[in-house]
Amino acid sequence: MAEIYVPAGGPPQGSSPSQEIYGLMGQDNIFAMIRDFYQRLGQSSIKGMFPGDLTLSADKSAAFFVNLLGGPPLYQELYGAPMMRRLHMSFTIDEAARQVWLGCFFATLENADKYHFPEQHLEGFKVFLNVFSAWMVNRQS
Repeated sequence: MAEIYVPAGGPPQGSSPSQEIYGLMGQDNIFAMIRDFYQRLGQSSIKGMFPGDLTLSADKSAAFFVNLLGGPPLYQELYGAPMMRRLHMSFTIDEAARQVWLGCFFATLENADKYHFPEQHLEGFKVFLNVFSAWMVNRQS
């Protein structure tokens, strides 16, 4: 097994997205956005990291994003503390996989208006995704 890589600087600090996003989008739109994102992941070069049926994975991720964007703590209520890096350790996530993940998310966000994603918060959310995804990298390329 390859040595675990820990990104310099530790967990992301201070790059959380605006808590206003949930109130402007609503839970249903967040779930729709994340389901569309997972549909893209399921067609990507990293699809092997995901189960054949992406529904549960998408809904778990959407529950995480609901709270992250200012909504109720759905993920915590259903699954416990997020501990996202620990949950992703069973997957080999290198910079190339991170870039595919980001590409799928950014492609989904090209249709941000479809989900009523507030335009004024879009760039800040992309910054968050960039920083957050860097923390998920656990193997060097």
